[in-house]
Amino acid sequence: NLRYKYLYRFDRAMVHLERQHHWLSAHDQWVTLKHNDDKVLAFERGGLVWIFNFHPTNSYTDYRVGVAWAGKYNVALCTDDAEFLGHSRIDASVDHFSTPMEWNARPNYIQVYLPARTAVVLKHD
Repeated sequence: NLRYKYLYRFDRAMVHLERQHHWLSAHDQWVTLKHNDDKVLAFERGGLVWIFNFHPTNSYTDYRVGVAWAGKYNVALCTDDAEFLGHSRIDASVDHFSTPMEWNARPNYIQVYLPARTAVVLKHD
């Protein structure tokens, strides 16, 4: 059973995200977090926050990620969506609000749920 349609859907979602935010050509970028033990990588690019959990078994609740911009963040893309054959463990309707405290050399932080082997892209509102 080939599942190319899910890869096509993900590719289409990435192209849509690029058209909205122009992140590929953005010059602003900052690696916020590289945690080898947790296998989590987070960075800012094109006004978006990209968070990857590469751990094969560990999911994290309330995982802190430093961010540049204060305010509200919401999900722009999630690899765990059912549309991409994911398990829908991240609720895209949940808003994430920053806390004004320095974290990972950024002036604010947000807390997110990161299921194992997923990535989520957040946009600032």
